[in-house]
Amino acid sequence: MSTDTTASVSTHILDTSVGRPAEGVTVRLSARPGRRAAWQELGGSATDADGRCKDLPALPEGTTHVRLDFEVEPYFLKKKAEAQQDAPAHRDSGAVFFPEVAITFAVTAGEHYHVPLLLNPFGYSVYRGS
Repeated sequence: MSTDTTASVSTHILDTSVGRPAEGVTVRLSARPGRRAAWQELGGSATDADGRCKDLPALPEGTTHVRLDFEVEPYFLKKKAEAQQDAPAHRDSGAVFFPEVAITFAVTAGEHYHVPLLLNPFGYSVYRGS
């Protein structure tokens, strides 16, 4: 039986449009101790060269729900700017369809939750990993 009193969370992002990790995406972590409780922002991190956030803050005791907010717009704008340097004739409106992605999930004390984000410019998918 586990003696941990809190859950733990990790995440990573894979940009499926290029088959590579998404580096430099800001991720914020929030938690609440019940479905009707107010969210408490705990802090955040940014993805590294492997698309991983290795230093997300710990969850407070009593956490039942977690929210990960991924700020993906700056990542896509940077990617678009780099692509336009190679092919400036292919510019478009500059709009990003999903400027941010918010994932909310329930947690149980003592368990670890790895929540990967599979991302592309026009869609995303998320799942509970291991």
